[in-house]
Amino acid sequence: MNKIRIAKFIADSGVASRRQAEVLIASGRVTVNGVVIDTPVTFVDDNDKIVIDGAIVHAREKTELYIFHKPINTMTTMRDPMGRKTIYDCMPPEYKKLKYVGRLDYKTSGLLLLTNDGDFARRLTLPSSKIPRTYIATVSRIDNIRLDAARNGITVDGIKYRPMHIDVIDKNKLRVTVIEGKKNEIRIVLRACGCPVTALHRISFGPIQLGNLSVGKIKKIEQKTIDALLKTL
Repeated sequence: MNKIRIAKFIADSGVASRRQAEVLIASGRVTVNGVVIDTPVTFVDDNDKIVIDGAIVHAREKTELYIFHKPINTMTTMRDPMGRKTIYDCMPPEYKKLKYVGRLDYKTSGLLLLTNDGDFARRLTLPSSKIPRTYIATVSRIDNIRLDAARNGITVDGIKYRPMHIDVIDKNKLRVTVIEGKKNEIRIVLRACGCPVTALHRISFGPIQLGNLSVGKIKKIEQKTIDALLKTL
């Protein structure tokens, strides 16, 4: 790690904003390697011991992001009270500390993002982020006219759902893109449109594609893709 200004180091750690860090420094509450500093023009790296009011400030881990091909019949949770298999039962131990980004329900397969950064995970799933997610929905029948209600936005049982982009692939398959991510959104809306879902599979989340990643496998996302996503949030 290259040396950076201490205020940026503190801000990157999540302890305080850069401006707040400068106030802490000016107040004599910050030490570097046991020495009180009084100027933000101090450069540090991970080898330095930074302490604020007696508490060590640790450098924040670099944000990492992974694609996981979630199998069907697995719960997106750490533990299931009903004893059903979870996503963490399907992955190597070294990945079990990662946080999932949003959820896929028990019967839904496909692309699930995992990260070491909880705040990043939260921001990726905020409705205000408007990140598109695309699924392949297998349905028992297709009523293209009634699907227009979903394309225009629909209210089901008093809950409003935003417009979905829906393309018919063949006689029982739809490509569905949503930006909201309400619980069971696609299943609920398509059932209300007379097209009940029999299988659901996510193929993309924003610019990230599942591609040919095998079921149960994990792949790390390149830093440039993570940086591009961060800029949109």
